[in-house]
Amino acid sequence: MHLYLHIPFCHEICPYCSFYKHKPGKTAQGEFINALLTELDWQLQQHPQLQISTIYLGGGTPSLLSSTHLSTLLKGLNARIPFSQCTEITMEANPSTFKLPKAQLMTQLGVTRVSLGVQSFDPQQLTVLGRDHSAEGAIESYHILREAQLPSVNLDLMFSTPGQTTESWRKTLQQALDLRPDHLSCYNLTYEEDTAYFKKFLSGDYTDLPETNEELYYLAENTLTGAGYEHYETSNYALPGCQSVHNQGYWSGNDYLGIGPSAVGCINQRRYQNLADTAGYIQRIQSLGHALDTHEELDAEAWRLERLALELRTQRGCSTDYLGESDPSALIEHGLLTVSDQRIKTTIKGASLVDSIVEYLA
Repeated sequence: MHLYLHIPFCHEICPYCSFYKHKPGKTAQGEFINALLTELDWQLQQHPQLQISTIYLGGGTPSLLSSTHLSTLLKGLNARIPFSQCTEITMEANPSTFKLPKAQLMTQLGVTRVSLGVQSFDPQQLTVLGRDHSAEGAIESYHILREAQLPSVNLDLMFSTPGQTTESWRKTLQQALDLRPDHLSCYNLTYEEDTAYFKKFLSGDYTDLPETNEELYYLAENTLTGAGYEHYETSNYALPGCQSVHNQGYWSGNDYLGIGPSAVGCINQRRYQNLADTAGYIQRIQSLGHALDTHEELDAEAWRLERLALELRTQRGCSTDYLGESDPSALIEHGLLTVSDQRIKTTIKGASLVDSIVEYLA
């Protein structure tokens, strides 16, 4: 079982991001932290048998919390779910939101892994992406995390972004390798609804070219695996032993709790989502103990398709049982899939087309 907490606050709103987020505004941070812990108490009462093995603080920007509120939250979590029983405690961070004292506090409070949202080391790309940090600031923040002795550090990067060139992406990958992080996530930009980028995509100002996506994907594949990183999931690379345990839980279909506004959870194939409104979330928690907004029961077919979609993204692949009545022979013939030991996997050629492959098999 895994635990995800959603912290929706951001200094600036990135134009490509579709997650629920907003500037802190007048939100009472203390009330918000108390609401998170109260909701967790309610969930643990509903599911007393659950054993949490990983915790992930995502957003938004969890590192935007003050040291005082971060301390209250992490100490509160540790009191309810002893970190000693967890294999991984991850927190997302923005380079502009912490200095050495806060990074040291993260380590002292039990954080074992930080995912640093760098996105690019190209100054022009950082401007296009609406980031509030410089390339130099990102590098400084990485070194701060190392000085604070954070056990594991991931860098988030993006490709196929507006105006990005092959050479720009190559330089960003090399600058990332120069830092030698434990883990790298390389995400192909997608144009999501309700974002500023999506509007520009619809107007024709921005384009999404499959050939460009493929070229930049393989550039990352060849560069990072050539440097000793294991490409263990479509967008994720890790040094030996540094894979994300929490994210592997999602891809494997493990149960997980979602805490916070808009957070999603899934237990025993019953998926729920909390209210996507921070003020309303706090009010509901204070009055009800929970903020459940929607839920759905995943039947056998929905579960099969989800497993196919998620597990095919991984190096391990998925069981052939999840193929159902689908016939993968044409994809195998074209060198996109392999089948052995009752498992079906994408080839290197098929890895960049995994979403299209899943759509074909569905």
